[in-house]
Amino acid sequence: MKTIGIFPAAGGLGGSTYNHLLQHPEVQPDKVTLISRNPSKIPASYSARGVRLLQASYESTPAELEAAFAGIQVLFLISYPSHVRDYRVKVQLPAIDAAHKAGVKHIFYSSLGFALPEETESLAEVMQAHLVSEEHLQKLAAKDSTFSWTSIREGLYHESFPIYTSFWTLQNPVDEILIPHDGTGPGVSWVKRDELGEASASLIVQYANSPAPSAYPWNKRRVVLTGLKEWTLADTVKVLGNAVGSDVRIKQIGIDEWVKLPQIISYFGEEGKARTWATAWDAIRAGETKFVSPTLAEILGREPEAFEVTIGQLAKDARVV
Repeated sequence: MKTIGIFPAAGGLGGSTYNHLLQHPEVQPDKVTLISRNPSKIPASYSARGVRLLQASYESTPAELEAAFAGIQVLFLISYPSHVRDYRVKVQLPAIDAAHKAGVKHIFYSSLGFALPEETESLAEVMQAHLVSEEHLQKLAAKDSTFSWTSIREGLYHESFPIYTSFWTLQNPVDEILIPHDGTGPGVSWVKRDELGEASASLIVQYANSPAPSAYPWNKRRVVLTGLKEWTLADTVKVLGNAVGSDVRIKQIGIDEWVKLPQIISYFGEEGKARTWATAWDAIRAGETKFVSPTLAEILGREPEAFEVTIGQLAKDARVV
């Protein structure tokens, strides 16, 4: 089996992926490298099994990243956690170049569930750096026949609903959600984050076991992972309300009013960043997130968990806390 790396490995998607990756019997722990800003956040049980833990981040120098990626043949590159296009491009492209220079032969890139299924333009600022990164991978592969890639367009997480509902929470629900959208379709094909991690791990293992890149079905391709149903934002909010036993509804407001909401200022810090995030609703309205793919179910070998099931469990957990 080829050597495998995950970078960065300490976040939610990274943790889910390496957890599922190391449950595959054919994966040898000493062939897995987890690279993180804070390796101490990765449970010690993994290093005890022989997994290599290294320290690096997107802010590391190209030389430091190249050293961290050395010896890795297959890298899962998880995108930088920001919606700001220019900064994401600034840190992600050098990381891709460092991996290529270090000898990584295949990069799995964690893209996002806008511009579905395989569009190359998006209204959402949060998607635009992903598109630039995908294009950069394509250009590298065109220049180097020994290098290949797979972009995993991962649907919007079940657990990410707060950022699309003005940070409505199950712990402190309110009856009215103020967003710059009226709640009607097109909608979102929500998907559970841990199932994305499970499927990503399976895709990586399949490639690591393939005899050659040309034998891998997702070589130099995008793979789309979504749930099996499209939910309008109004339907989404109804599920949230049902989970807390309340009649929750959307009230559409303008962008100028939305960026001044206290919770929006608290999260984004400034109106400018909030305005660029608000382009996500333009993309949803344009149908960029409505696509439903059967691929996740095919990889998992079962139907993905429904949105209302995940939310119901999160609501139970919130009540326990």
